[in-house]
Amino acid sequence: MSQKNKTTLKAEPGQHEATLTRNFDAPRELVFNALCDGKALPKWWGEHCEVEEFDARTGGSWAVVARPQQGWEQRFHGVYHDVAAPERIVRTFEMTPGKAVLETYTLEDVGGGAKMTIQSLFQSVADRDTVLQYGFERYAGEAHDRLEAVLEKELVA
Repeated sequence: MSQKNKTTLKAEPGQHEATLTRNFDAPRELVFNALCDGKALPKWWGEHCEVEEFDARTGGSWAVVARPQQGWEQRFHGVYHDVAAPERIVRTFEMTPGKAVLETYTLEDVGGGAKMTIQSLFQSVADRDTVLQYGFERYAGEAHDRLEAVLEKELVA
């Protein structure tokens, strides 16, 4: 895994959005395919995740349950509003009932690699700030590190 790649967060005070950016040493198409593959998802979200539903197409939906500890689980789900291979995914992400986040993934070719930008639009500044407080950047970075490892295995295979 390349040590030069790191997930970065931009979150302006008083705004409803947060933007994550990450470069990958893998072709954009491969990154896009990994984001849209429900079988690959637990490999980079974490092995404690179980995919219940995953239909990564415009109008499709997704649902994942995470069980990181005995006796505790968290459900995540959403709807795909736009999937345009290999450059864009627009979906909702809901982990708290009634608190959906609109996520726009943009993938750009960068010298044989890919730059992924995720713009997350929250319903309120307070919702965004709560997520930031609980380690949004750290958890996303850890997931992106795992995604990079998955992509490296695909490139070697």
